[in-house]
Amino acid sequence: MTVDDTGSGTGADGRVDPHAADPGEDPLALRLEHLILGAERRYTPFQAARSAGVSVELATRFWRAMGFADIGQAKALTEADVLALRRLSGLVEAGLLSEAMAVQVARSTGQTTARLAEWQIDSFLEGLTEPPEPGMTRTEVTYPIVELLLPELEEFLVYVWRRQLAASAGRVVQAADDEEMVDRRLAVGFADLVGFTRLTRRMEEEELGELVEAFETTAADLVAAHGGRLVKTLGDEVLYAADDAGIAAEIALRLIETMANDETMPELRVGIAFGTVTTRMGDVFGTTVNLASRLTSIAPRDAVLVDADFAQELIRTGEAPASEAEAAAAAEKEGEEPPVYRFALQPMWQRPVRGLGVVEPWLLTRRG
Repeated sequence: MTVDDTGSGTGADGRVDPHAADPGEDPLALRLEHLILGAERRYTPFQAARSAGVSVELATRFWRAMGFADIGQAKALTEADVLALRRLSGLVEAGLLSEAMAVQVARSTGQTTARLAEWQIDSFLEGLTEPPEPGMTRTEVTYPIVELLLPELEEFLVYVWRRQLAASAGRVVQAADDEEMVDRRLAVGFADLVGFTRLTRRMEEEELGELVEAFETTAADLVAAHGGRLVKTLGDEVLYAADDAGIAAEIALRLIETMANDETMPELRVGIAFGTVTTRMGDVFGTTVNLASRLTSIAPRDAVLVDADFAQELIRTGEAPASEAEAAAAAEKEGEEPPVYRFALQPMWQRPVRGLGVVEPWLLTRRG
C-alpha cells in the first residue's frame, strides 16, 4: 500500500498507513471516518472553497453553521464537502434561497443531526459493540458493526426525514394565509418533573439518566400518538405544540395520568397557553411560549394550568362548558340531555406573573 498523493494517509481499502497519518490521530478513528464519509481527505478549506466556486468566507459560515470547529488549513475535507458547498451555494445563485436562509438550512440540519449522531454513538452503538468474545476489545468490534449498520441507518434516516417533511408541509399549506405560515396560532404546553433538582443530588448518574430517558420516551410517544408535535426536551421538561386546543389538553392530561401510574416517576405539572407563536428552525418563540412556561412553574403537582385564551378556545370548540350550571340549566329548559364535554375548566385566582403582568389561570381536568 502506498500513500495517496493527497497526503491523507488512507489507502483504497480504508486502512491507514501509520507512517503517513498525523501521529496525533487514532488510526481506528481515521478508518471509521473514511468508512462513514466514503471519501478520502483531499482538500484544505481554501481548496474546498475554490473547487466549489464559493468564497472562503461563505464556506466558513456554512462549516460553522453545521456545527464544526475551525480546522485552519489542515487537509481534512473530502469530495462530499465540496459537493455540499456547491449545492448550498447553487441554491443561493438560483434565487431559491437567500444566503442567510442557506446558512439557516446548514445550522438547523447540523444541530438536528448532531444530536442524533451523539445519541446513536452514546447509546445505540455502545450497546452493540460489547465484545462478543473474551479477549476482544470494543475497538476491534466497532468497525465491522458500523460497516454493517451504516447503509441501513442512512436509509432509515432519509425515510423518517421525508415523512416528517410531508407532515410539516401539510400543516403549513393548511394555514389560512402566508403570514400564518410563520406566525401561527398554536397551543403550546410545557410538562415539568417536580423536584428534579433534588433528585439529581440523591440519585446515581446512571439511574438519573434512565429516569430522564423514560420520561422523554413516554412524553414523546404520547405527544405523537395524540397528534401533537414534540418541539424539544430539556431533561426534566418537555415542550410540545398542537394546532388544536383539544389535542393539547388531551396530551397534558394523558401525561399526568401516565406518570401518576408509574411509581418510579416524580410528580408532574403542565402549563398550556394558546396564541400566536413564531416558529424558527423547528423551535417556537413568543409571549405564548413564555406564558406556558410561567403557568407550568405555578401549577400544582399532578395538575394542568391553562391561560384564559386556551380556556376560551376549548369553550368555543365545544370541548369544555363555559359554566357547568348554565349548560345544565339550558338543557333542562329545552327538555334535552345536557351536552357532553371532554374537559372541565375551573377559574383560579388571578396572579401577577414575572414579565407578563396579571394572568388568569384555569385548572384543566377531565370530565367524568
